[in-house]
Amino acid sequence: MTVAVVLFTADLRLHDHPPLAAARAAADEVVPLFVRDPGVAAAGFDVPNRAAFLADCLADLDASLRRRGGRLVVRSGPVEREVAAVAAECGATEVHLAAGVTGYAHRREERLREALRGRGVEVRAHGAVTTAVPPGALTPSGTDHYAVFTPYFRRWSTEGLRDVLPAPRSVRVPDAVRGEPLPSRDGTAGVSPGLPPGGETAGRERLARWLRDGLDAYHERQDDLAGDATSRLSPYLHFGALSPVELVRGAREHGGPGAEAFVRQLCWRDFHHQVLAARPDASFRDYRTRGDRWRGEDEAHEEIAAWREGRTGYPLVDAAMRQLRHEGWTHNRARLPAASFLTKTLYVDWRIGARHFLDLLVDGDIVNNQMNWQWVAGTGTDTRPHRVLNPVVQGRRFDPRGAYVRRWVPELREVEDRFVHEPWRLPEERRVALGYPPPLVDLADGLARFRRARGRDEG
Repeated sequence: MTVAVVLFTADLRLHDHPPLAAARAAADEVVPLFVRDPGVAAAGFDVPNRAAFLADCLADLDASLRRRGGRLVVRSGPVEREVAAVAAECGATEVHLAAGVTGYAHRREERLREALRGRGVEVRAHGAVTTAVPPGALTPSGTDHYAVFTPYFRRWSTEGLRDVLPAPRSVRVPDAVRGEPLPSRDGTAGVSPGLPPGGETAGRERLARWLRDGLDAYHERQDDLAGDATSRLSPYLHFGALSPVELVRGAREHGGPGAEAFVRQLCWRDFHHQVLAARPDASFRDYRTRGDRWRGEDEAHEEIAAWREGRTGYPLVDAAMRQLRHEGWTHNRARLPAASFLTKTLYVDWRIGARHFLDLLVDGDIVNNQMNWQWVAGTGTDTRPHRVLNPVVQGRRFDPRGAYVRRWVPELREVEDRFVHEPWRLPEERRVALGYPPPLVDLADGLARFRRARGRDEG
């Protein structure tokens, strides 16, 4: 009886799972394994919202496996130690997992190979599991990755995708392998009250509704803050409860301008993955340095605290930050001006903002979070690195009636449309009665400071 181990990481699903399909093809029995790695907590990534969502994902994965005659084996400890122990317990000769792109994922795979090398166990890493196209598959001539999105998108759009794999009908798991109780969302403190349910089942239900009711109008409504018309699939993609290959194929089969716009957004994920795969240190170091001398906690403590708490006095920024705290998620069109305000108006180090987002975002991962923050800060792949997103202009453009702001900043619910993005223009007596803070900084002053810091004359 041959046995293979499937190490689940950020691929918590049964549909379209290449490592699982390969393991089942290679062996009579398979051990679906998830390791609760203390290194994740030590690095500060085991935060309440993602821990709760992860618990949902693991419970759903276990239930799906049990319906197919199997079960999920959960262990705690260093990944290489636990995988080696499981392989020894069941006599496994192969370990299959999804290839990762972060420095942490690379080190994990190296430790696995080192631990299993002398035991006769082969480690096989599979691409196109967490991305539609493997990170290193597309390269321009003369360099190892694309540094600008548009040429990458043109090339990516012509690339053939692998076939979508069906979920297995059955999974045979050796009886001898022991596991631990599954973690529970109920045991997680500090979870955002509006956090959605996790798991492949919930993700596929949301995907079906999205394809049926939302995709056709996406190109027209994706930036409509009040309409909340995005897919909200990002948490399920982050945990791998949904397959990006299946999403791209499904959208293309659906067709239309909404599907084209949605596929473009999925391509951004792949773009960032291939950037970080080539430059792993971009998770903590400027991808393109601008010589910034960012302000930090010591110099800008009160301003940073106001930004985190959603009391900057700029309604769109505050709405974004309050939604983030309540839901563990915020609309991408609101994330951009909120990040621009911190980095370019307050001139605060992008890593401080990225860390706060990672502390709360259920879809927060190193790849997309860090690279998007660098894009906004002008240290990443933005071809206009010195652009500043004015929160008043952004609010008028993407929330013209102020409905999004009023939803998350209740102090402004009774304010007229013409004042909702500039409440400081109200008569003083009424402004004070609102209980909403005045602007933290004058936008013109912030812009001037940023231009001086970057040595630029344009914004």
